[in-house]
Amino acid sequence: WLVIAVGLVRAYLAKGSYHNLYYSIEKPLKFFQTGALLEECLLIAKYLPGIVPSSVVLTAFQVMSRVFLTWAVTHSVKEVQTEDSVLLFVVAWTITEIIRYSFYTFSLLNHLPYLIKWARYTLFIVLYPMGVSGELLTIYAALPFVRQSGLYSISLPNKYNFSFDYYTFLILVMISYIPIFPQLYFHMLHQRRKVLSHTEERKKSE
Repeated sequence: WLVIAVGLVRAYLAKGSYHNLYYSIEKPLKFFQTGALLEECLLIAKYLPGIVPSSVVLTAFQVMSRVFLTWAVTHSVKEVQTEDSVLLFVVAWTITEIIRYSFYTFSLLNHLPYLIKWARYTLFIVLYPMGVSGELLTIYAALPFVRQSGLYSISLPNKYNFSFDYYTFLILVMISYIPIFPQLYFHMLHQRRKVLSHTEERKKSE
């Protein structure tokens, strides 16, 4: 994710504009975001055969939605790659992941700076809505092109007697954000209150 961040900054400095920066980080974005699937599979497997915690399920949705945006929308619908909304979610993802992995790294080293802990449980307040807005706007921008081209759609009649409308599926994906995003957001707000208040209490006791 630092590679992606550096790539974005270098491309911006070279072009002098934030437009069309997606092409400068397209390959590493696909590689690293797809690699997150392995991390999530290992995380879920850790809790099996017991009950998988709701937080893991929410994180799995987040990872799957990002992979979906990367491949099934941005990669597949070339016309949206120039949309500013793509840069919006890429920047939000990048900052979020740099903070998250820094948090994990320093936690494993038993030396977690308060600034990183604070960033982990505070910046999401802006970054999550920013990322979701970028994702939804990108899907919305893709809809006319998907409808016109019939991308990934299967129409009847066919030998499998099965039909699939990718245009309608994308609309359903957008609607699915309504119940799921608030759960993820309020879960993080709850975690923020719990973690940061505990830290403040410990500082006072010291």
